[in-house]
Amino acid sequence: MFTQSFEELSIKTNGNKLIKITEKILNFLDRSKILNGILNISILHTSASLIIQENADDDVQKDILNFYDKLVPMDEDLYIHNTEGKDDMPAHIKSTLTNSNLTLSIKNNKLVLGTWQGIYLFEHRIEQQIRKVFLHIVGEK
Repeated sequence: MFTQSFEELSIKTNGNKLIKITEKILNFLDRSKILNGILNISILHTSASLIIQENADDDVQKDILNFYDKLVPMDEDLYIHNTEGKDDMPAHIKSTLTNSNLTLSIKNNKLVLGTWQGIYLFEHRIEQQIRKVFLHIVGEK
């Protein structure tokens, strides 16, 4: 039987970092009872993003943060738009370089991810935020 489900996650962030959200997504998958299908994950913001990345070594996350901070520095002199502070425009630029949506396959009620892959919310702002992540799953039970 074909079916679909929706859920919106609220995730509290605290500064520019990667927040692993794989478990929250797996919990949604379990509740959905979908055997085979597609899961679309969308972040409902323009200053944070979603990535799939290494989940075994925290140094990878540190290196990613350092790379993006060098690529898109928080220097107000570089940007016209800085209404919300020095991280405003850099956050928007970083989100254009990453993903606002991820689409993953579901096979035998398992999310198809590689051995060392995890799903992360990539917070680009310095201040604490409440981020909304929308989940839409379509498939057969």
